[in-house]
Amino acid sequence: MAFHLSSPSNLCHDCQPLCNSISPSHILQLTPSLFSWRARNFCHSLNLTFLSPSQTRNSLSSHIRPLQVSLHDSVAQESQANPSTMQESPASDGKTNSSSKSYIWVNPTSPRASQLRQKSYDARYKYLTKVSQSLDLCNPTEEDVFQVLSGLGENPLEQDAVIVLNNMENPDNALLALKYFQLKLKPKREVILYNVTLKVFRKSRNFNRAEVLLEEMLKKGIKPDNVTFSTIISCARICSLPNKAVEWFEKMPQFGCNPDDVTYAAMIDAYGRAGNIDMALSLYDRARTEKWRIDLVTFSTLIRIYGMSGNFDGALNVYEEMKALGVKPNLVIYNTLLDAMGRAKRPWQAKSLYKEMTTKGYSPNWTTYAALLRAYGRARYAEDALNVYREMKEKGLELNVVLYNTLLAMCADLGYTDEAVQIFEDLKRSQTCEPDSWTFSSLITIYSCCGKVSEAEGMLNKMLEAGFEPNIYVLTSLIQCYGKANRTDDVVRTFDRLLEMGITPDDRFCGCLLNVMTQTPKEELGKLIGCIERANSKLGFVVKQMLGEENGEVLRKDATELFSNISMDVRKAYCNCLIDICVNLNLLERACVLLDLGMSLEIYTDIQSKSPTQWSLHLKSLSLGAALTALHVWMSDLRKAQENGEELPPLLGINTGHGKHKYSDKGLAGVFASHLKELNAPFHEAPDKAGWFLTTKVAAKSWLESRSSPDIVAA
Repeated sequence: MAFHLSSPSNLCHDCQPLCNSISPSHILQLTPSLFSWRARNFCHSLNLTFLSPSQTRNSLSSHIRPLQVSLHDSVAQESQANPSTMQESPASDGKTNSSSKSYIWVNPTSPRASQLRQKSYDARYKYLTKVSQSLDLCNPTEEDVFQVLSGLGENPLEQDAVIVLNNMENPDNALLALKYFQLKLKPKREVILYNVTLKVFRKSRNFNRAEVLLEEMLKKGIKPDNVTFSTIISCARICSLPNKAVEWFEKMPQFGCNPDDVTYAAMIDAYGRAGNIDMALSLYDRARTEKWRIDLVTFSTLIRIYGMSGNFDGALNVYEEMKALGVKPNLVIYNTLLDAMGRAKRPWQAKSLYKEMTTKGYSPNWTTYAALLRAYGRARYAEDALNVYREMKEKGLELNVVLYNTLLAMCADLGYTDEAVQIFEDLKRSQTCEPDSWTFSSLITIYSCCGKVSEAEGMLNKMLEAGFEPNIYVLTSLIQCYGKANRTDDVVRTFDRLLEMGITPDDRFCGCLLNVMTQTPKEELGKLIGCIERANSKLGFVVKQMLGEENGEVLRKDATELFSNISMDVRKAYCNCLIDICVNLNLLERACVLLDLGMSLEIYTDIQSKSPTQWSLHLKSLSLGAALTALHVWMSDLRKAQENGEELPPLLGINTGHGKHKYSDKGLAGVFASHLKELNAPFHEAPDKAGWFLTTKVAAKSWLESRSSPDIVAA
């Protein structure tokens, strides 16, 4: 075995393992100072290397320097400043040899070699680490700590002090050890002793005490170096104190310290966690240009930054760049990506990432399942979300109330009543959470959409017993429930309750009142109009005009003003409801005015389309009344085209879509099939195109000629 014995020459930014250069050996190399070796300072002067026979001649002739194990630059500088180790020896040719070392051959099998091995730096280092262990275990008193350190002799070496402190883990005793060395030594660079002591606090994740020690150092006038800052910054990072990391990073220029690439890369994570997104992304751009080494924690922070800011493609790009650099993603990276894809409502990408993760051998944890539930729940991937939920229950993983509410909201949107009830029962049996107002709100919504009045009222009572007051969402759902059950008086009573609670009706609440009107008998509409007038005077005025004697142009003008004053996301719902009310009351002309207004305001787009081979009517986004009105207008347009001599295409089609309402057994296609049959229209369901009704030019032409004016039948 080959041994390399030398004094450490460099203290790196983080504690690096000390190692030996090991190889078969037959040559022992010694520095001249070996012959004046003393037990106390041998590690400053002893340098041993065993070489193989094939290396002997080249080694002796070229005076190869053995590799040095580094602990800190300052120690190397100290060695360079020592005249005894910097003397130049004359070479055999009379010239000055630049090497500071000469060598003698020692038989590695001799007793002398064995003695030198025992006195090597490895033996000394092993002894010093045992001193560190003893310090960690002793009582945190000055007497006990000083007693342990007295074994180093009356005049311990600065280098020994660095190694002892660097290998300690007990922060209380590390401070006492630092005090001892400060009393016994006059270090050339006291900052090194502070640096290794700061690392002890980092190991114990105690940032507050590390910061106090650093402040003490600064008060003593000791100038920090790059190692000082990198240690305190990394300590702040692992203690989840990104603002502190930023604070100390930004102090570096005050002390003439320039961050290295490692520190800059770490600050991407710190700035990201501290909320300074621009600085984090700016550093990341620089990192890509200058090819800094970035760790997994920083990549995870970057992905989270992009995900939180809505730049989901940016999150995926970071992931791809990470893989291109050869950095293998871990479970945290996958979980962060899954969360980002959930925010993006990209469940298909969440599925793909989850498959990749499990293929690589990573087992999902609670965070993984939570991210999947949010991704599938928000995107309304019901079966996938419910499968994840069942898998969590099988593995004994408890959900929090937020995840339960995500599932219940999904069930409410999709009409999964039975599943919602079961999930609610599971929540009540849970030992980790209690239902909150959103839980009750989702269940009331589910029962209300089904028209289950007693169940909705029962859930409202449970909500009140739990100490939660109904909000506008709950009251909106109750009004919808009473409307489905044709309990108009209860609708009015609930509306009055909302006003008594001081809640201002919003656009969605007024839209719910309009929807209830589409289901209410004509003789009770006046009660609801009164509620609408109190909730939104402009809407109430338009409704009264629509049902009164005003002409179409006046209605169009006032409805245009109404639509300009309501939010974009309810405009189509309002227009659909107003047209439905007109159709129910057989006010066809006003329904056509409102449909035309909807198209001119681009509330409805692309209802009709034409190509050389097919003319089509697209009704997927329309309510039943609006769809019937659009059919009436389209047939009138076809008849006019025929009267004007325009040639019809070979095919004509009506696209209703093939879905059904979430709380109904019938979709638009089913209702339309019956209506077309009543009109004796030649449109038939296409066997290979779900949701399409098709006819030929010949059949359509014959049917249009047989009808002087197509009738419309209210649903």
